[in-house]
Amino acid sequence: MTAVEHLIALLDLEPIEVNIFRGRTGDEGRQRVFGGHVAGQGLVAAARTVPEPERQVHSLHAYFLRPGDPFVPILYEVDRIRDGRSFTTRRVVAIQHGQPIFNLQASFHRAEDGGDYQPAMPRDLPEPESLPDWHERLSPYREHLGARYDQPRPIDLRYIDNDPLHRAGTSNTSQQVWLRADGPLPDDPVLHACVVTYASDMTLLDTALLPFGLAWDSPGIKMASLDHAMWFHRPFRADEWLLYDQRALSTTSARGLAGGSIYTRGGDLAVSVVQEGLIRVGPGSNHRDRSAVVTTTE
Repeated sequence: MTAVEHLIALLDLEPIEVNIFRGRTGDEGRQRVFGGHVAGQGLVAAARTVPEPERQVHSLHAYFLRPGDPFVPILYEVDRIRDGRSFTTRRVVAIQHGQPIFNLQASFHRAEDGGDYQPAMPRDLPEPESLPDWHERLSPYREHLGARYDQPRPIDLRYIDNDPLHRAGTSNTSQQVWLRADGPLPDDPVLHACVVTYASDMTLLDTALLPFGLAWDSPGIKMASLDHAMWFHRPFRADEWLLYDQRALSTTSARGLAGGSIYTRGGDLAVSVVQEGLIRVGPGSNHRDRSAVVTTTE
């Protein structure tokens, strides 16, 4: 099974009762479930209860409440809040060990005619095929990464201007990556939305570290997603190249906020994303002024 096929299987929830689904966690060697994993499954659970397939997700708002246990399944309970003439709203709670670990509210909308405006996609960018993939980019860190280096990855990420590890020590406020599923996906718009939801959590919070010259792998860094919001604007395919244009918005009180715009290769603004996360810098960090960023202890 390829990494993409494994991701598709993870997003294929098992219905066990009306409005209740069970999701696999997989074996990725993590200490906790990846946030994009539970967000993607939560959106699948919500979509499975929408009776009209022409109503597609247009927004989601989610909170990460507790670390997910990677060794036990996750139960998703769906509350069918409203089925209106144009909009459908669902609330989803993810549960492990009898406690909520995540909740999500998603809204679905039947497409309507209206005006169309979007900010222009950044121009003069290198083509994704010209940029190094995961293994090419991180080969100098292979020994440090250990088993993570050889682990199959369902999302192909290509950083523009190098990744945060290479840029550590240099202050910046934005980054851009090309991304796509690393293999073909079925023609299911819900699946494509869920795959992008999964991928949207992979790099965005890292952007809040960039103004301080830090990277996700810097010594002493502790990070965890707190909440995540997405707005789906225009059609896209997650197995075709998408530009993720990301920027740091604020860092204070041990919380970092970052925003991102996801464009199709043709220039359509497909998705907008905002994420806030907990960012603590403890002893061992090489940042020149930790007090300017975050607190150091519980």
